[in-house]
Amino acid sequence: MGSAQQDVQLQDFGTIFSLEGKVAVVTGGSRGLGLHVASGFMQAGCSKVYITSRKAKACEEAVAALNALPNKRPGAEAISVPADSSKISEIERLAAEVAKTTDHVDILFANAGASWGAPFESHPESAFSKVMDLNVKSVFYTCQKFEPLLKKRASVDNPSRIIVTASVAGLGVGTLGKNATFSYSASKAAVLHLARNLAVELGPRGILTNAIAPGFYPTKMASGLMELEGGQEALAAEVPNRRLGHPEDIAGLVVFLSSRASSHINGAVITTDGGSLLSRGRL
Repeated sequence: MGSAQQDVQLQDFGTIFSLEGKVAVVTGGSRGLGLHVASGFMQAGCSKVYITSRKAKACEEAVAALNALPNKRPGAEAISVPADSSKISEIERLAAEVAKTTDHVDILFANAGASWGAPFESHPESAFSKVMDLNVKSVFYTCQKFEPLLKKRASVDNPSRIIVTASVAGLGVGTLGKNATFSYSASKAAVLHLARNLAVELGPRGILTNAIAPGFYPTKMASGLMELEGGQEALAAEVPNRRLGHPEDIAGLVVFLSSRASSHINGAVITTDGGSLLSRGRL
């Protein structure tokens, strides 16, 4: 067989984006970006998707909607495990609860987060601490507590994944003025560098770590700030591709980062903002 023939015969390319039989955990999974991604996981073939957030009712509602998906993998199940990710004891409990119904985890989508807007002069210390603790410290300890499950079946050829939700606010300048998001922007910059460190630390254990940096997506957490910034139409007009993020945009990206197609991507940051970060500051 000639060299060209060998080069074009990629191994099992038809399943390169499949998550068939994978087990995933989604923190902050009861709404917004986390729920969009959980839906993508179910439809891409995951057998179990654990949904966790602070509010039990929200988790139950999310799981009911996911389990009603008509095109999920046969036998696939979304499971509610409410937990407050701002507390290390709750993260430990979450990992222990997940371990009761699975002996391994293939994908951890570390998505739980919070924001706060206030002027420079009156930005409260309590809010700064809350945002930094949830957006940075809790991400580290969630990865730490799930590491035994993530490495259980991980290998060089079939690595497990950690995907961390950051923000374009951690790459550029976030919102300033009356509704300034100093703590949020600082936390997202910090969690991006945390992801890079985890990539190097956990890579040899068969666990790849990458981060995503979304721009504006119409979600409950972002809706208030979006209105203060002029509303969805005004914000979309500032994006080079003239729209905000859609659910499938975030789901498709995280499914890709969880699939065999991304098995040589580690320590990367991928923006999903339609090019808005690049267009800021133009004359």
